[in-house]
Amino acid sequence: MPRTCTVCRHPDRPAVDQALVNHKPFRTIADRFSLSKTALIRHHDDHLPETLTKAQAAREAGQADDLLEQVRALRSKSLSILLAAEKAGDLKTALTGVRTALACLELLAEMSQAIDRRPVINILASMEWLSVRAIVLDVLSDDPGRRLALVERLAALETPA
Repeated sequence: MPRTCTVCRHPDRPAVDQALVNHKPFRTIADRFSLSKTALIRHHDDHLPETLTKAQAAREAGQADDLLEQVRALRSKSLSILLAAEKAGDLKTALTGVRTALACLELLAEMSQAIDRRPVINILASMEWLSVRAIVLDVLSDDPGRRLALVERLAALETPA
């Protein structure tokens, strides 16, 4: 049965991890927390990266939540300015508010993955693929059996699922 990491079980583990992250010498940390240098090295190599990864993910999630709230606040602000401009009869400012509100909505949709603006490339309709396909079929014109097998397999690829 594998041994449990003595550093992970240590009551001051957060302080030990902080000292390791701050690149304090292993010997200094070992003396301060009554741990072996070897245990610290093992913990550093085996467990600290996992802890740092989780901390980074939590930090990024917090930043994303903050960014989302900022975009929502901008959307609310632009809508209130839009409404005020409409009430005042300032159509130019109202139209600017509409464009700004729309931009905020689009950004929120992208952030929530409701829309995806990444380009989509259909290789089956590209001129390069059609050229390669014609060349391969031409090369196999002397072997009807293989040509038929290739055509069937290509047709299966080109048929939408």
